[in-house]
Amino acid sequence: MKKTASITKKATASHQRAFEEIVNLIEQARLQSVKAVNTTLIDLYWNIGKYISSKIQSEGWGKGTVLSLAAFIQKRQPGIRGFSPQNLWRMRQFFETYRDQPILSPLLRELPWSSNLHILSRSKRPEEREFYLKMASCNHWKVREVARQMDAGLFERSLLHPPKLSTVLRELHPQAADFFKDIYSLEFLGLPAEHNEADLHRSLLRNLGRFITELGRDFCFIGSEHPLQVGGQDFALDLLFFHRGLNCLIAIELKVRAFRPEDLGKLNFYLEALDRDHRKPHENPSIGLLLCATKDEEVVEYALSRTLSPTLIAEYQTMLPDKALLRAKLHEFYQLCTPPADIAALPLPLKPKRKAPRKKA
Repeated sequence: MKKTASITKKATASHQRAFEEIVNLIEQARLQSVKAVNTTLIDLYWNIGKYISSKIQSEGWGKGTVLSLAAFIQKRQPGIRGFSPQNLWRMRQFFETYRDQPILSPLLRELPWSSNLHILSRSKRPEEREFYLKMASCNHWKVREVARQMDAGLFERSLLHPPKLSTVLRELHPQAADFFKDIYSLEFLGLPAEHNEADLHRSLLRNLGRFITELGRDFCFIGSEHPLQVGGQDFALDLLFFHRGLNCLIAIELKVRAFRPEDLGKLNFYLEALDRDHRKPHENPSIGLLLCATKDEEVVEYALSRTLSPTLIAEYQTMLPDKALLRAKLHEFYQLCTPPADIAALPLPLKPKRKAPRKKA
């Protein structure tokens, strides 16, 4: 009886593995079909936009003609969605915006129409559109995350505030700057202005999925308050991740105050413990990230210039930044980097909206 039960158990386990493989095949086919449908839809919108654009140039089509076209489509295809006059004009804008940028064509077809529209309508510069197309495609952002990252001014922050990496980190991981930020937007935590480290830690764990989205898609969570034992003493690392692209452990220490140089000493100690006792032979040296409420740029520069560990110092923000202020700073940045003859061609920054004065009764 025992032998029969053992054979049955092995057969069941074998079937389980086989079944899992079949389910994986189904999921892969489903994903490919969704991608194929999206690619076909984007191609359709592109071709419609191209056709309308050519008719505007050759036959002078205007708003009235496009209104008639939308009504004609509804009559011939009752109940069909996505072909309103407004959307038909967007298709034309979509084609005319990207027709001279064939290098972006694959990215356009990887994103859904809603994400493409968001990037198209809100980006002020060609390089900004390209930036968000690449980020959305690489990180598989949904349209809600695209909107959030644009609200947070990721493009402006990436140009104005590149990540602060130690020299050792740049040498050990030459691509590290592509995977980290100088400022992380954590407005989704809903933390009050006054909060302690325990509040921050708990909120990050409660919103772990959104935190990983903010960090980047290659970050994999390992543990919170990860235990480290050195000699006869026990220590706890705030957060431990693994990065698939860099193939290394990422140690994150949280500080709800301004960065202090002595914070690096503790983080360096944790990295040494991870590399000696936890890192696997095929993995690269661990990286340390200090996530602070604020930081003085000059203090950070001094602290990182002599450290012998692969570390970086970043800031977290619990509120979305002032987008108009970011755009104004970006305009100044472009002015500094642009020859005087070309400055007049730069897009003007957005002005903060002012409330209309109340009328006296």
